[in-house]
Amino acid sequence: MPGIAEQDIAVEGPGVEHGFRSIGGAGIVTLQNTTSRSDVVRLGADILDLPATTPELDLFSGLNCAISERNGETARTLCDWLQWHQRWHGLQGAVIVDRSLPDEADHFAVELERTIALTDGLGDQLTIVVLAADKPLGKPDTGPEMHPMNAPDAPGKDRMEAPDPDPWNAPLGVLNLYELVRQRFLYNARAVMNIDVYDLIPAPAENAATVFDKAVAAPQGLVVLAGERVYPWALRKGRKAKFGDHICSKFDGTRRHGRWVIAPAVAPKTVVWRLVRVVGADPAAEVVPFYRCMSLRYRADGEDAGKISRIVPKSSLIENDELLKIAKYWTGKPVRMPKEKTETQQQVSDRVAIVTTMKNEGPFILEWLAYHRAIGVDDFLVYTNDCDDGTDTMLAMLQEKGIVQHRDNRFRDTGLKPQHAALASAEKEPLIQNAGWAICMDVDEFITVHTGDGTLKALFEAVPDANMISLTWRLFGNADVEEFRDELITERFTHCAPLMTRKPHQAWGFKTLFRNIGLFKKLGVHRPKGLKPQLVDQINWVNGSGVNMPKEEYRNAWRSTVQTVGYNLVTLNHYALRSAESFLVKRDRGRVNHVDRDQGMAYWFRMNNNAEQDRSIYRMLPALQVEMDRLLADPDIAAAHVYSVARHRTRIDELKKAPKYSDFYEELTGERLQRLSRLHAHFGSSVFLAGPECIPDTVLSDDIASDYFFSVPKTKTQH
Repeated sequence: MPGIAEQDIAVEGPGVEHGFRSIGGAGIVTLQNTTSRSDVVRLGADILDLPATTPELDLFSGLNCAISERNGETARTLCDWLQWHQRWHGLQGAVIVDRSLPDEADHFAVELERTIALTDGLGDQLTIVVLAADKPLGKPDTGPEMHPMNAPDAPGKDRMEAPDPDPWNAPLGVLNLYELVRQRFLYNARAVMNIDVYDLIPAPAENAATVFDKAVAAPQGLVVLAGERVYPWALRKGRKAKFGDHICSKFDGTRRHGRWVIAPAVAPKTVVWRLVRVVGADPAAEVVPFYRCMSLRYRADGEDAGKISRIVPKSSLIENDELLKIAKYWTGKPVRMPKEKTETQQQVSDRVAIVTTMKNEGPFILEWLAYHRAIGVDDFLVYTNDCDDGTDTMLAMLQEKGIVQHRDNRFRDTGLKPQHAALASAEKEPLIQNAGWAICMDVDEFITVHTGDGTLKALFEAVPDANMISLTWRLFGNADVEEFRDELITERFTHCAPLMTRKPHQAWGFKTLFRNIGLFKKLGVHRPKGLKPQLVDQINWVNGSGVNMPKEEYRNAWRSTVQTVGYNLVTLNHYALRSAESFLVKRDRGRVNHVDRDQGMAYWFRMNNNAEQDRSIYRMLPALQVEMDRLLADPDIAAAHVYSVARHRTRIDELKKAPKYSDFYEELTGERLQRLSRLHAHFGSSVFLAGPECIPDTVLSDDIASDYFFSVPKTKTQH
């Protein structure tokens, strides 16, 4: 057996029994281990025992062949696969490694024989060998790992859960399996392609070489194949997936699956065949694509049958013109994607709207409203719940005066978190439906425009074609301010994180201004959600520097990366803490989204960034003050503001008397945390999750090296 190292093989016994049945001009050989287990070939550490046999190289001598793994696909699927590659690439033979249980393998052999007989021309032109194992070929001790091709795309709460680990379906654990098949059957083949029975290599262009011809012509007989996952848009009720249903690919899908085609007579004799690559040969420059039909590989049954959304986010799918052409090869029309259209930018208004949620934010409302009115925000939709500091009554009064729209957030009736319930309700509001631009943001966030005169109009003029603009957070700390005073947040707090702050991961979170033209289905906390994939080419999403965001970010991104961060045009100043005293009230109030997470010491530590100063927002303070004065000139508004400030002061005093909060406050305002707030660049991500208590006091040294770095292992309990 040339090509396999001597130490990898031990042959025991003289021979083996195997069955052979003739079907027309084709042959199916079912090779199974003998029950006596006395005559075996053992392949090294892989511990694959197979009967010792005599090579049958004449079966495929000079033929274009395939070696493939079958893991539950039907006989009809296999025959369709064979016929496609026979028709377009001149396939003449195939060795199929059947991963079925022994009883199922016997049934499949019978079914395959019957299906071949009913498929015109297939049995007369192909030689087929099916290898069936009587024990699992999967990786030993795979744990929770599942077959990579049996996995739904982008697993998550909206995806089907992976099946329990099963060695019969687990990834192949026998590295030498392909070498065994090579020496047993395919050593004299003209060319051999390795793809699975749910993979299709597209038809070559007119007068172009087949994939087998390309391998024979390659300098070392090797062509690399790269597989793209493809899907149906939907399946008709009661119909199982077929090749012709797969008409969609992922617009943001970058993953490719490696396979190969090799011409044994041209390739070096020392090469070794593996699942995803051939070792020891240089491939041709051209990489040949193929399509991996995932609804054939991932076969949902029962109530999940036909639900494509259970294996892939449908918001990522777009129709593929080549797949539509391939679909015409088979009978039966695939389900097409529905048509979608957007409003043009000329058909929507130029009004800018903010939707937000609040609870006990009374002292800070007027500054936030005044600032954003000054830079060009027209409409505010504010949801409140469980307020006891006058926030809700102030907003109700502001609604009567035409300044905001206020709604009671009835999130408990929905089962949703407060912020998510508010957004779901806001989608039905005329104020949002009629907005030209919209954004979901909080009362501790301030849009800071760096271009032109600092208004939103200047921002929109700087990126005239954009319909989405990401505003990356810059985290502002408490600047060692302990006492709450009724002063402007934007003027009082100037200390912040550096622009290039990769940790903690919240540092580069963003909120998104978006043109309200129907590209997405619903509002989201950080960006609109539910992308309509038919409209993906109409998205023009830029970052805070006006640079286009990559398509891979379109569906789920909520924070910037090293490649996408930008602050040149606009920043979102995030004053998450304010003063230490105000933070006591914030912690007591709880969060509007992550309601089950305590805003404790770890939160304060990671959000308290005081390493640098940024006063870029100062140029808008005169305009802010003019608008603030205009609001406070109304005695009702002024009285409501004074009341909320007093309630905030009273609540601070109450909390500071409670041992739990008094001790917490002492730690917040201590020298240790003040110094740590300027050293974030020295800490790993897990430090911010664990909290400041994990940091040794030696870090507080005045002469800490500029390249000093400290981290801790991440634990399962860290969020």
